[in-house]
Amino acid sequence: MIMASICINDALTDDELRCVLSKLDRDKDKEVFSLVCKRWLYLQSTDRKKLAARAGPHMLGRLAFRFTQIVELDFSQSTSRSFYPGVTDSDLTVIAEGFKCLRVLNLHNCKGITDTGLASIGRSLSLLQFLDVSYCRKLSDKGVSAVTQGCPDLRTLHLSNCRLITNESLKSLSDQCRDLEAIVLQSCNNITDSGLSDLVKGCRKIKTLDINKCSNVGDAGVSCVAKACAYFLKTLKLLDCYKVGNGSITSLAQFCKNLETLIIGGCRDISDESMILLVDSCKDSLKNLRMDWCLNISDSSLTCILKQCKNLEVLDIGCCEEVTDNAFLDLGSGDVLGLKVLKVSNCPKITVKGIGKILEKCNSLEYIDVRSLPHVTEIDPTDLKSF
Repeated sequence: MIMASICINDALTDDELRCVLSKLDRDKDKEVFSLVCKRWLYLQSTDRKKLAARAGPHMLGRLAFRFTQIVELDFSQSTSRSFYPGVTDSDLTVIAEGFKCLRVLNLHNCKGITDTGLASIGRSLSLLQFLDVSYCRKLSDKGVSAVTQGCPDLRTLHLSNCRLITNESLKSLSDQCRDLEAIVLQSCNNITDSGLSDLVKGCRKIKTLDINKCSNVGDAGVSCVAKACAYFLKTLKLLDCYKVGNGSITSLAQFCKNLETLIIGGCRDISDESMILLVDSCKDSLKNLRMDWCLNISDSSLTCILKQCKNLEVLDIGCCEEVTDNAFLDLGSGDVLGLKVLKVSNCPKITVKGIGKILEKCNSLEYIDVRSLPHVTEIDPTDLKSF
């Protein structure tokens, strides 16, 4: 008996073919799927959600026509491509008009973008939730305002090294984007305490705040954030914010019980008293603590950190010159540390004895930085064999 052959395209519906496509994990396999025929190419194109591209306006238009359900576009550039401007304002017009489902847009280091391009985003991409325009140095408050007015559902905004940005942008975010969860303002030196105060009047769900190298932010601004976003705040980055001191840390200790990551490297006025309060408050949540160049930190707060923060995975105390072996030697038999990364470079009072103790206590340690420890590097490495 001869059975009639059946074409797979006649036997399977679009939904069934999409189910087959969903089982393919690798992008390469999905591309092979699209080569079978025009129907399969169409199904693969309309199913695709993410796209990374380098293309001009004409090609962008064709991509938008083919990939109709794209929700994530990545046009970011590495810093090594400093000669290439990347996406331009005219490209953004095509992107905004063509990719209507877009929720994630990465334009990191696209130096040609201006406020005109951001205005296109604001006009057309009302569903946008994530925008990265870090190192787009031509942008100003005008462009940010256009985005906030047109994209009220914005959750994450990266503005690192956008040095024309001022407190006006934070006021606009506060007024329009009440669900904002993460904002990165690294090296935006026009941001001040009053800007942070305005931001958290409306944006009280912030989980991540990065104001590294914002030299005009001090205790007043950080304290406002701590109080307004107390329940949500998990990551706070204050690297080289030299105006930040004990007042900020005390506010965090008082209000923010869920803090997981705290970067205070270079905040030289922070001392043991406030750090002990913070540790007592966040001992169960703290996972990542960087406090290199905090010159007033000594053994008392470090011992407290090591004994109480059982979930701590990353600790950086580089250049904390007052720390000695005693911080480690005070650990008792019941003190087992979960540290994976420990940086103690340039701590001249730490010796091989202290390093040996920390190696004994850290069964999960993956990386330890002991550069420029004169009492360690001068000792024969075989002296560590007992640890």
